[in-house]
Amino acid sequence: MADHPLRERLDELNKRKEEARHAGPERAVQRQHDKGKMLARERIDYLLDPGSFHELDMLARSRAEGATERPYTDGVITGWGTVEGRKVFVFAQDFTVFGGALGEVFAEKIHKVMDMALKVGAPMIGLNDGAGARIQEGVVSLDAYGGIFHRNVRSSGVIPQISVILGPCAGGAVYSPAMTDFIFMVREKSHMFITGPDVVKSVTGEEVTLEELGGAGSHASKSGVATFVSESEEQVLDDVKYLLSFLPQNNLEEAPLVDSEDDPDRLCPELLEVIPAASNQPYDMKKVIGSVVDDGEFFEYFPSWGRNIVCGFARVDGRAVGVVGNQPMVLAGVLDIEASEKAARFVRTCDAFNIPLLTFVDVPGFLPGVDQEYGGIIRHGAKLLYAYCEATVPRIQVIVRKAYGGAYVVMDSKSVGSDLSFAWPSAELAVMGPQGAVEIINRREITEAADPVARKAELVDEYTERFANPYIAAERGYVDDVIDPSETRRKVVAGFRLLASKREELPRRKHGNMPL
Repeated sequence: MADHPLRERLDELNKRKEEARHAGPERAVQRQHDKGKMLARERIDYLLDPGSFHELDMLARSRAEGATERPYTDGVITGWGTVEGRKVFVFAQDFTVFGGALGEVFAEKIHKVMDMALKVGAPMIGLNDGAGARIQEGVVSLDAYGGIFHRNVRSSGVIPQISVILGPCAGGAVYSPAMTDFIFMVREKSHMFITGPDVVKSVTGEEVTLEELGGAGSHASKSGVATFVSESEEQVLDDVKYLLSFLPQNNLEEAPLVDSEDDPDRLCPELLEVIPAASNQPYDMKKVIGSVVDDGEFFEYFPSWGRNIVCGFARVDGRAVGVVGNQPMVLAGVLDIEASEKAARFVRTCDAFNIPLLTFVDVPGFLPGVDQEYGGIIRHGAKLLYAYCEATVPRIQVIVRKAYGGAYVVMDSKSVGSDLSFAWPSAELAVMGPQGAVEIINRREITEAADPVARKAELVDEYTERFANPYIAAERGYVDDVIDPSETRRKVVAGFRLLASKREELPRRKHGNMPL
């Protein structure tokens, strides 16, 4: 009996799919492995739950006129699967096929998977490892990039968008990751730049290595492009999974809630020893954060950039929260251009995805200086102020020590919409620090005193006792309570439980005009 025609067709189908799974030429596969890099399918398999990946457009091929090679997948693998049981969409550029360069069909596949992620309401993860636009397809490739950028913006604030840079990402290709919510890079293997070292040298005369120009270290510490950096591909993909555990599927869902074994009524006696005796001595704000949040777990956001402010994800009473805190270990915790931008971006990200905000305050002010003023500290500082004013998620402020001037207002004070504000007895709420205030208010008295130094010291003590404390603010309701530091976790847990049902809507408008 002859084989059924369908069986013959199935054989042909399986043959084509096997060819599609094979990636590029053996020499290209070997080069990828020799560099210590995974193949696109290996990355997807590592990231997603075993057996959960459903591929789209596996048999898509280039339609470019005159194309001599038309491999299946066209250099990008797209589809959906799960991470710890939660649905995600993914695309992975395949460097073994056309160097991962983007052409018309390649882009159409990405367009399709991005559209599906937005319709379904699930995170979109891009694994980037490509050489930019496919030159032989000309303007078609450039138009295709525009379609990706347009979808990035439509999805912004609706679904989490995560970019993982696992190789080169250059020219126009960098702008899609730049518009996503988080960028991950691998040290020594990931590179992002608009123009490479050779072009930089020919145009400006500057000599710079590939790593110095666009490596993970540079983007993590200098440019503020790389949100997270890891030492290996495996570690970076593990970090992506960890980040997803703090994020909802979309903007209509609440922040994830997990069972926590950390006692919500636990006291934090160690916080009584954190603040140094002298107000000008530093301490590590991350110790305060670690004491208050569940199990001390804190996933820091931009840990190497804008280090005078600390931002990151944690859990309180099992609920994911975003934490912001001034860092006295770096520049005394002042707000400058980089810190303001970093925190503003983080606050807006949390607000977009319904993640409550917990803010720890120890800020002596904004950083003075010509460079800061010329660099636009007024405009950049206003970004953080705008972000907090706009946020409608539950917000709790804890004033740990210094809260001076406009910087205090910016750091989620009651006046800009914080729902609950607590202060430790060590809190100092004032227009400025005692030393500077006395020099302005009592300048003549100090100058005319028999012993100016002694008189100034007396006046500083008087000012400190009168103003550098939380009690005047408490009398007026600018802080809701002055609390024992050891009770901070209890107060924060109770506060977020209260605010779980908070509902607040902004005035109807097309969008605000943030001071960009």
